[in-house]
Amino acid sequence: MKYFIILMIFFIISCGENQKKSEKILQRINEVEQPDQFATNVTVFFYDSNLTKAILKSKQARVFSNKNITYLDSSVYVEFFSKDSQKRISFLTSDSARIDDITKDMIATGNVKVISDSNNITLETNILEWSNSRQIIYTNQFIKITTDKEIIFGYGFESLPNLTQYKIFKVSGIQKIKE
Repeated sequence: MKYFIILMIFFIISCGENQKKSEKILQRINEVEQPDQFATNVTVFFYDSNLTKAILKSKQARVFSNKNITYLDSSVYVEFFSKDSQKRISFLTSDSARIDDITKDMIATGNVKVISDSNNITLETNILEWSNSRQIIYTNQFIKITTDKEIIFGYGFESLPNLTQYKIFKVSGIQKIKE
């Protein structure tokens, strides 16, 4: 009987410890922030005075209202349109992106590529930012620009979304393309 009482005490103590461990695990799960909204196959239209500025698509989006941030978690595709002609001027692809829901600024990350429709220029980098207030794309990361005549490598870049009037802040190499 004595051993039975001792076993029961150990059993009760161990059950209490398991319950505490379970409570800690549940607390950790609750501490991990969950999005307010979650969506798949998302398409968002950006307008200015009833004119389409851009169309954004992503396979998955998570919205965190308390932080005013939206995460686009896979296969981001953005088309930019001319305010005057309403024709597409360029498009961007990336692995993911983060959007500031207040400023509408965006940071695209992972295999970022921008291709201009009008001048056949391609920009490639790992991180590219969109400033909504300035209406420019920019990065301080390594970039590669491919034109019909040359490939330019460098660090730091700024441009209009159609890849015109671009600046490379530190050119590290130029490779001519043979015709």
